Amino acid sequence: MKTLTIFTAPKPFLNQHIAMIQRNAIQSWLQLGADVEVILLGNDEGICEAAHDLGVIFVPDVATNSLGTPLVDSIIKTARAYGSGEMLAYVNADILLLDNFLSSAKFLGKKLQKFLAVGQRWDLSIGIPLVYSSGWQARLWADTQKRGRLHPRGGSDYFIFPRLCFRDIPGFSVGRAGWDNWMIYQARQKGWPVVDATPSIDIIHQDHDYSHLPGGQAHYRLPESNENVRLAGGERNIFTLMDTNYRLKGKGIRPAEISWKKFWREVEIYPLVSLHSNLLTQLFFAILHPEKAYQNLRQSQASKKKKKKR
Repeated sequence: MKTLTIFTAPKPFLNQHIAMIQRNAIQSWLQLGADVEVILLGNDEGICEAAHDLGVIFVPDVATNSLGTPLVDSIIKTARAYGSGEMLAYVNADILLLDNFLSSAKFLGKKLQKFLAVGQRWDLSIGIPLVYSSGWQARLWADTQKRGRLHPRGGSDYFIFPRLCFRDIPGFSVGRAGWDNWMIYQARQKGWPVVDATPSIDIIHQDHDYSHLPGGQAHYRLPESNENVRLAGGERNIFTLMDTNYRLKGKGIRPAEISWKKFWREVEIYPLVSLHSNLLTQLFFAILHPEKAYQNLRQSQASKKKKKKR
């Protein structure tokens, strides 16, 4: 049995730049060594050939939506079935990993029975295939510190969790907004430690455009993202890295740092994650964000009127 199964549903290997950065990413995962196995899922063009070239597991049979986008529930279920790792890690296919990804996963796995680990990424423009010779990690990290940008604390580009977690997931469309936020929400509601591993895990996102998406639009503008939010249970269930409740720093798992912003956010989500009450959640939101709540009410009423006219 492996320590960690890293899996992903890559984009088609059609665009030359997308194909290059995905190969860069997957090769970096393989550098983590024999404790890791890698699975590529989906039947988009070029995935089978890339899996063969890179010597990783390929599984084409993944459920998709009507537009052909792979579904997250099927991706995780299939990875669990084909992978042997004690822990699973979904990683976006443009993310470069360093050794501290595996060492941090091992540490968490020894300390916690159930958990979700997420974190921020560094954004970096990379225009050439990477060479994985001696010292490549030090060179890449030095370049990242020089030219890279730490991404805001929104969603996450990786999810590490024990294989017994996340067995019941809605049919989200992968690569679209909302599903990554739901993962954080679900783990908080289940009472699992949600660990922000940013201080210990350095991941690097290779910059790219959105030419692989319909109309070249960013994923959060697509109807599939709206459907993801609906499947998540609405906007109140869209959590970010601010909603983690632990941090992995050094050799310790510590409670999340508290600021006034964090304190009031915890007050806001308390009815949702602790009392499991949607009614109280809406009430707390209205009390803490009256203007937003009023705007949401007006939008909801306008939407209902449009439906009646139809």
